[in-house]
Amino acid sequence: MIKRVATAVVLIPIVLLLVLSAPIPVLAVVAGAVALITVHEFLKLTQAYGTQPFLKPTYVFVAAFFLLLAIERGNDKPLLATAILIYSLGFAAAIAPFIFLTIGMRRQQLTGAYPAAAASVFAFTYIALPLGFLVQLREQPSGAFLVIYLFLVVWAGDIFAYFVGRSLGRHFMAPRISPKKTWEGAAASLIASVAIGVAFYQYSLPISSFFLRAHLIHPRDGIFALQKPPLWPIVWLSAAINVAAQLGDLVESLIKRGAGVKDSGAILPGHGGMLDRIDALLFAAPILWYYAAWRVMQ
Repeated sequence: MIKRVATAVVLIPIVLLLVLSAPIPVLAVVAGAVALITVHEFLKLTQAYGTQPFLKPTYVFVAAFFLLLAIERGNDKPLLATAILIYSLGFAAAIAPFIFLTIGMRRQQLTGAYPAAAASVFAFTYIALPLGFLVQLREQPSGAFLVIYLFLVVWAGDIFAYFVGRSLGRHFMAPRISPKKTWEGAAASLIASVAIGVAFYQYSLPISSFFLRAHLIHPRDGIFALQKPPLWPIVWLSAAINVAAQLGDLVESLIKRGAGVKDSGAILPGHGGMLDRIDALLFAAPILWYYAAWRVMQ
């Protein structure tokens, strides 16, 4: 527990500072580094399933994606804006199986070509794309506010699920996959996420003003409308993010359980691997990105 809290105390301010103040290219590089570490952990897990994954080609494919996110086309405009990103993601998803199956042709044991290609494609869609969504979300209007909102909603749900589940949990949710998760913890997680999400939006103007006065954000990165946003859309959005985050946690537990390991790695003391730390975000980020992209397109 002490290691877990100490790691969080060190990492959370760094993450918040990066989200609020780092230039988009820097944020993309950091997100790319996190993606590569997480992909490495995931591919190691696939080896427990009898798969020999394509390590270097997968790293190159993921790194190239974040390189495109980091490039600016001038006037502080990203190369992959919202509309272009949608086309690029469709193309990447279509070409990834072709690339990795083509690489698989060089294997002596052809029976391992398809599992290896499938692992690489899944690593890209499961890990790299959601982290890419976070970078592109930061580029959108009110981007810093939205990313901080996402983190707070996910973190609040995780904290309340842990402590309420330990103290009051009686009904297990998925004992075969995650023996300690309970329905009581899940309910507390949902309530906490909605409460934090609504409160953060209700006080969006003073919060954004504080960040602006502290020179942590530019005006376009906060919410400065005098009229408060409608309540119910934020309630439903926060609830959807929480449900996605809880499913993300369960899915990662499923992968680890099948691989016969407790943690995906040991890079973060008290937390395990990088995948253990961001598993909820991997499912939650696409929900908020889609909401923000839909809002921009209106």
